[in-house]
Formats: sequence, structure tokens, C-alpha cells
Amino acid sequence: MSRVTIAVQHVRAALSGARRLGIDTVPLLQAARIPPLLLGDDRARVTPEQFTRLITGLQRATRDEFLGLGPVPSRPGTFAMLCHTCLGCPDLGAALDRAVRFYGLFPGGPEMAVETSAEGEAVFRIRTDLCAYEEGPFLSECVLVVWHRLSSWLIGRRLPLRWAGFVYPAPVYAREYDVLFGCPVRFRAPSTGAGWDARWLSAPVVQDEAALRDMLRRAPADLISRPAYGTTVAEHVRHTLVRALRAGGPARLPELTEVAARLSVSPATLRRRLQEEETSYQQLKDAVRRDAAITSLVAGREPITELAVRLGYSEDTAFHRAFRRWTGTTPGAYRLRAAPARSARSARTARTARPSESPYHPPGLEVPGQQS
Repeated sequence: MSRVTIAVQHVRAALSGARRLGIDTVPLLQAARIPPLLLGDDRARVTPEQFTRLITGLQRATRDEFLGLGPVPSRPGTFAMLCHTCLGCPDLGAALDRAVRFYGLFPGGPEMAVETSAEGEAVFRIRTDLCAYEEGPFLSECVLVVWHRLSSWLIGRRLPLRWAGFVYPAPVYAREYDVLFGCPVRFRAPSTGAGWDARWLSAPVVQDEAALRDMLRRAPADLISRPAYGTTVAEHVRHTLVRALRAGGPARLPELTEVAARLSVSPATLRRRLQEEETSYQQLKDAVRRDAAITSLVAGREPITELAVRLGYSEDTAFHRAFRRWTGTTPGAYRLRAAPARSARSARTARTARPSESPYHPPGLEVPGQQS
């Protein structure tokens, strides 16, 4: 319920490399429980679980950790080995330096750099042009997102970015970048990268081999999602709203004044701080309700009437109007579209499940020396 849903434009971009390679993407969508017809709706969204299953399937089908989108393929296992090389480093700066040199060993691979300015700002840059195809911006986003999530994971807390920049124009889903990076975003920038306080380079690496095995077992979910480290006011507000929905039974989401009191600030201060983060209480409230609704409808178990009550709507009609505003369709129609993919997934599971099956390891992210 707390996981932020993903715009359908990301799904289309992720599939483009496989299509270019002549791979049939319909079975991949069905395995991910994403209705193929959903791709035609610009306002459609999918859950992180659906998107994770799709990325995992694409990595297997393309045998490329870049999903067929990069200038050259990235062989399965490359990212896992990169993570292993970073574990022995004393701090984040040394880990990033080693990561940059690691990818530099591969001809045609992404050329990256970490620089420190005289003003005390560290900058991670992607020097390679990853926009060889129309969907190139998606690959640039993924590289920057994974780099940021990996850096945060290594030091055990979210690395707060000051800015993120991209060489290309703002895409139609540009507002998604605020959620992805949690900082001001620039488009048509001189280079693709992100900046942060250079003092974080001395943050110690706190993860070990056991933690890495666990992270890789859940990858790419842990890298695609944005953990709520509670470093922004918006994250605090969102966490408060999500907890209210998790309370169970008919929920009443707290008003702004109640949330402000819980955060020990005045309502005016809370509004101002959210505005500084380019959001508002109502936008966060709508996003939490939207993501919870989509997650429930994809699962297909909760009656729509009960869902409306749980989300705090006193009337079904109000929930229907809100959902149509978010997605362009009704809750019932959204659930029906998800039903065929849900049924296909259940049928495959029933045919292939075995009591002795071991935990699933995403292709391309296996831990060397372990059976997948």
C-alpha cells in the first residue's frame, strides 16, 4: 500500500528493447500481471510488484541487464559483481570510485565519473550518450536511479540529492521525477547526473555479504522502489497517511491540521514546507489513495464498495469520480482489465509450482556461487 505506483510510459519504454530484438512481449506482460491493453492508456499505472516482474522477465528474455536499450548489452551478473567489488570499500567515495572503474573495464559500457567541486559538492555524471534510441531517456533514468539507490543502500540511509539533471527535454511524465529523485530536476542540462553534499563521500559502507545476498534476492524491487527514509517533509506526511490506511477497517485519513500536530509544526509551516518541495497535502493524499486503490484492484479480492470506504470516501460515486480523474477509467473497468492477466498468472503458477522450489533469483542479478 505504501509503494508508489509507476506510470505506464515507463512500461512502454522498458518493453521497447525486447520488441526491437523481435521478442514477443505479450507473454512477458501476462507473466507480470500487466494487461496488454493497459499500454494504450496514457493515464494508466502499474504497481511496483508488476513492474519488478516485468523487468525480471525482460532481463531473462534479452539476456541483457540494460534490457536491450543500451549501446551494447550488459551481460547477466555484471551488476552483482559490481556490488561485490564495492563491499570491501571503507566509505562511499571509495565505493563509487571502484564502481566507476569497474564499468570502465567493459568496452562500450556506460562511462561514468564522480567529481568534487571546490564548493564542496560531489557530482555523479553519465558521460556516455545513452539516448541512442527514442527510449534512451528511460535507460538514463534507470542508471541514475539504480546508482542512487545502491549508494543509499551501501551507507544504510538515503543519500539526499541536491539536484538531478538530464541532457534531454522534459518527457511527458516529467512529474514522476520528483518522486524518483526527491530533489529539483533540470532538463536540457549539459550532462546527465546528480549532485549532493561532498561530505557524504566519507560515509562508511555498512553492508556485508549477507545483506548483499538478501538485496540481490529481492532485486530489482529494492532498487526500483524508493525507500521512505523520512528525510523530506513529504515522506513524513505520506508515511502518516499510509499508516492511517493500514490501521484496518473504515479509515478516515487525517486532516492537514492533525498531521501538522503529529509533526510538531503549525499547519502554515507544513503547507510552506510542502510547497518548497513542490507538492501539497492534497496531492499527497490523492497519491496515497490512488496507489492503494490500484494495488487493491490489481489483486482483485477486495469489493470496490469496501475499498471506497477504506480509502475514506463516504460515497461510492465520489470514489469513482476520483479514480476516473487519476486513471481515466472506473475502478470496475480497471479491475476487469487486470483480470485476464491475473487468471493467466494463476494458471501458470498452478502448472509449474513444485513444493521443493527454491526462492526465485532475478536473472542477471545472481550471487556468484549460489544456485538460482
